[in-house]
Amino acid sequence: MGKLFVVPTPVGNLEDMTFRAIRVLKEADLILAEDTRTSGILLKHFEIKNAMVSHHKFNEHKTVEGIVNRIKAGETVALISDAGTPGISDPGFLVVRECVRNGIEVQCLPGATAFVPALVSSGLPNDRFCFEGFLPQKKGRMTRLTSLQEETRTMIFYESPYRLVKTLTQFAEYFGAERQVSVCREISKIHEESVRGTLAEVIEHFKATEPRGEIVVILSGKED
Repeated sequence: MGKLFVVPTPVGNLEDMTFRAIRVLKEADLILAEDTRTSGILLKHFEIKNAMVSHHKFNEHKTVEGIVNRIKAGETVALISDAGTPGISDPGFLVVRECVRNGIEVQCLPGATAFVPALVSSGLPNDRFCFEGFLPQKKGRMTRLTSLQEETRTMIFYESPYRLVKTLTQFAEYFGAERQVSVCREISKIHEESVRGTLAEVIEHFKATEPRGEIVVILSGKED
């Protein structure tokens, strides 16, 4: 029987790719990629020429059985996403779950995940935190925000630049405009930036300065 490797890839800076990740990808019989065009650039940079197929949220329900069967037949499969660790607000959970159910060994390499540097550099408590990822866009969004009003741990959210101001404004409505927040964008890239302050202050900043790039929002919890 083969094995499934879950391989983190850089969230922005290619120098964050690990030696082990490169070796595993070069040795894999098959690479599952969220977007073969995006991952193709990464693989070409590191001279990785192995077979690659598309594996994303729109097809993973249909392809997971075939992948499990290939691993059972002895193939080594590596799973990557566009950036960061697969399964963290990215495809990956389904194929990992099915491998576990079928007694297949799953090994996740340590590596890049956007929220860790954003959390550590925020200056907000990081001894206890909860990861919320992307909030629901429509159905269930208000319910989720209401359920978090009593949360005392630091909260972590992912957001697109186009929805950032709207989301921060909703946070001010649900958690209070004086709640502390850190908005980290373009992690590990040339224009990496963290904007820290109260929700009111950070909202004004991004109303005046259009947000760009991948964004992680670190929100302080309710004070005991």
